[in-house]
Amino acid sequence: MFDVPVLRFGKSYDSMEKVDINHFETGETLARLHQATGAMVKMDLRKAQQSREALRQFSIDDLIEKCKQAADLYLNAELPCGTGKLTPEQFCNMQSATTGIPISLCAFNMRKNAYVLSHMGEVIDALTRGLPHEILSKGYGMESRGVMVSYQATTPILGAVLPSNSPGVHTLWLPAIPMQIGLMLKPGSQEFWTPYRITEAFFAAGIPREAISLYPGGHDVGGGLLSDAHRCMIFGSQQTVQQHAGNPRVSVHGPGFSKIILGDDLVDRWEDYLDIMVDSVAANGGRGCINCSSIYASRHTKEIAQAIAKKMSEIVPLPTTDPKAILAASTTAGVAESVSNQIDEGLKDGYSTDVSAAFHGGNRIGKLGKSEYLLPTVIHCSSPEAKLANAEYMFPFTSVVECPQNQMIKAIGPTLVCTAITEDPKFTQQLLDAYNIDRLNIGRVKTVQLNWLQPHEGNLVEFLFRNRAFQNSPPPAH
Repeated sequence: MFDVPVLRFGKSYDSMEKVDINHFETGETLARLHQATGAMVKMDLRKAQQSREALRQFSIDDLIEKCKQAADLYLNAELPCGTGKLTPEQFCNMQSATTGIPISLCAFNMRKNAYVLSHMGEVIDALTRGLPHEILSKGYGMESRGVMVSYQATTPILGAVLPSNSPGVHTLWLPAIPMQIGLMLKPGSQEFWTPYRITEAFFAAGIPREAISLYPGGHDVGGGLLSDAHRCMIFGSQQTVQQHAGNPRVSVHGPGFSKIILGDDLVDRWEDYLDIMVDSVAANGGRGCINCSSIYASRHTKEIAQAIAKKMSEIVPLPTTDPKAILAASTTAGVAESVSNQIDEGLKDGYSTDVSAAFHGGNRIGKLGKSEYLLPTVIHCSSPEAKLANAEYMFPFTSVVECPQNQMIKAIGPTLVCTAITEDPKFTQQLLDAYNIDRLNIGRVKTVQLNWLQPHEGNLVEFLFRNRAFQNSPPPAH
């Protein structure tokens, strides 16, 4: 067992209040996580400029190279974790032990984070649309077309209130460092491992310690970041999304409600796309906002639901050490039962049928040892009016919804990722014009197959910088 202290501008801070971090199954205490307070965060935010100044000692190109070094260290090195040290294997074991995520998926998410770090040059180039790096550093400069442009940083640091559901979400805040913006992070209560390991990899690669602060703690810590940081990222529920809607200082990442749509021109060939549908639902344990939560088609919906349910019935609870494990254990008592009860309540609307019930004997909760698992669930909805038509849960769950094509775009509602299986030019244009779809895939692309050179729920550059007018000479006579 070891202590994991608060990090204030890269310096360890021993808090009087500590929380034991226990193995979800055995109860063994693995670490003591020190707790920050909202007052501490507010105090440190007054000195946030020092984080940005520390990073501005290096060029963006230098910081990109350090990100590449950090990628290798994060993936392969033994790195400090508080008063202890963890190899990559030990890191995955610890992360699995507190989140219930299978070890193989912990390793998968490590590779995802490392990929973004190692390709940071391409990521920055894509997010800035090829803007010369010195324009972000200086605040102004000439574009290649000979036009003066200016980008002003809107904040010295990016605050982030991070979740515990999927370690892959950490890719979203990584580009702040090479853009010379510091980080003040509140890690998730169960999945603080990734922010700490990435931070130590950054430090080992030569990123200044003053650039990063980590504040594990209660809701007051997140509240302090959200109220006082000029720019903050938060992950949460639909209620969280609604609470911060319209606030330009907060980038909100809530449920994805990601969808697959089968166009009328290809729906009769739905079997050709079965693997795309199953993988979109179940990949990474079905825990992410990019997992497919609903599939819309105008016909064959019962057959589609039956085929997906049959295929996913092969996904069963396995020990977290099993390389084939996909399902994550429920680490909090009563949560699996509560989620299952919510689904049962939704089934009472007269539109919905649990197609998976025939495959798991009517019991949606599986057990392995002392652990509970929500088994893969497929609901058939005869109408988009069904309560479960656009529901989302953190396990392999999807609703197959019968809906006329001309009503689909409106019926799907807000959608983070939409994969449309269609070759119909008119329908494709309607999808391109739809304001309720964020990431759009046309064709054989799984909802979980993200291209990191494209923006995700907004462009981080546009969030952290503002494009403004700047002149250092009179304009041409006119």
